[in-house]
Amino acid sequence: MVRLVTTVTKMLQKNIKRGELVEFIKNRIKDALIGDISITTSPIGTNIIIYCMKPGIVIGTRGRTIKSLQEEVERRFGLENVQISVSEIEVPELNPEVMAQRIAQAVASGVRWRRVAFWALRRIMDAGATGAEIVISGKLTSARSRSEKFTAGLMPKSGEFVKYVKVGIAHIQLATGIYGVKVKIYPPNAPLPEQVSVTVKKKAEGSGEE
Repeated sequence: MVRLVTTVTKMLQKNIKRGELVEFIKNRIKDALIGDISITTSPIGTNIIIYCMKPGIVIGTRGRTIKSLQEEVERRFGLENVQISVSEIEVPELNPEVMAQRIAQAVASGVRWRRVAFWALRRIMDAGATGAEIVISGKLTSARSRSEKFTAGLMPKSGEFVKYVKVGIAHIQLATGIYGVKVKIYPPNAPLPEQVSVTVKKKAEGSGEE
């Protein structure tokens, strides 16, 4: 029992440390519009792959930014031989993390939240998504917080198809308070629920049956 508790504790500590590392990287280079961060560890070091919309911001002039980030990660998290690489997201409109950040940045710059939501929804669907849902929360029109939802296409809410839905969340601090942005995308390569068709059998003439 003691061994089990120790194993669980180590796993939790590892996951917490990994979460803190991901959060640190996202905050450090948030302008790059990060879609995902992959972290793999081996006996020879830690390999980090940053998937983002603007890789140039991560790399910096002559690689100075990525080298500085690598040194900070090693120092803050006690890691050795950290290797950071960058991969550009091919279709950012199908990445919910990127789209949530783009919406948040647009709202922060003064663009009306409703206009941004419709713009993002159109971009997602034009990129080939099967369905999309955007929820913006905060003090949108009054001193009381509320949420506004924008949807298009097909978005599963239950069952086995929910596991294919990709979710991205972003927050931004405004003068009126914190706004939350949640983006759900049902990708074009995800399976579709079976379509059910209903046929009505017409009443036969003179038979009295249907």
